[in-house]
Amino acid sequence: MRDYAKELEQRVAFIRRTLAEAGAEGVVYGNSGGKDCTLVGILCRKACDKVLSVMLPCSSSRNFGIDLEDARAVCEQFGIPSVTVDLTPVREAMLAALPKDSVAPAALSNIAPRLRMTALYALAQSRNSLVAGTGNRSEAYLGYFTKWGDGAHDFNPIADLTVREIYEFLAFLGAPERIITKAPSAGLFEGQTDEGEMGISYAEVDEFLLNGKAAPEALKKIEDMHKKSEHKRTPIPTFKG
Repeated sequence: MRDYAKELEQRVAFIRRTLAEAGAEGVVYGNSGGKDCTLVGILCRKACDKVLSVMLPCSSSRNFGIDLEDARAVCEQFGIPSVTVDLTPVREAMLAALPKDSVAPAALSNIAPRLRMTALYALAQSRNSLVAGTGNRSEAYLGYFTKWGDGAHDFNPIADLTVREIYEFLAFLGAPERIITKAPSAGLFEGQTDEGEMGISYAEVDEFLLNGKAAPEALKKIEDMHKKSEHKRTPIPTFKG
């Protein structure tokens, strides 16, 4: 297991250094009540006094239920100021503006993450703050994030950690048990869970990333998702004449 006491010290120093280099006064991050944003919020709060947790429910009933409850519990325990911005009317206005029946299901799911990032940057710029990313290593390898949505940020203090390590770090920090035990979900649609949507468990992904081990079926799924999402992890192609 990693030395999380040392990890805490190093990551707090990284956040402070990043803010200083950017001339920023604070941090804004999206808080869905999930494992990753919980860890990011705790780390940022330990590094900086000016931190804002932004809850961004959008359409899904889970967003307005367990997600908000868990997000508020974390903020209360660790003294993180927060605001709630309901993006449901914005999403509905966007869909009404687009040609009827023109948005594919996958594109529909990605609207909320992109609206959330727009809101986060509006608040961050207004507060002379940076937007903290909340994606982990396991998600990044699979490409399980929305391009220009939760994949957009100014810095990320947990990008090198697998889901397994995220949970270990949260336990070390004394995060609420409910955060550690609930099934990961982006709340993109009713009944959605990360593992159900991906068709593979984080345990299988982490075993591959940490130990290079995977059953043939799991390995194929991991490799297929990694290859298909390569465009999300590489710089934008530009013409060089």
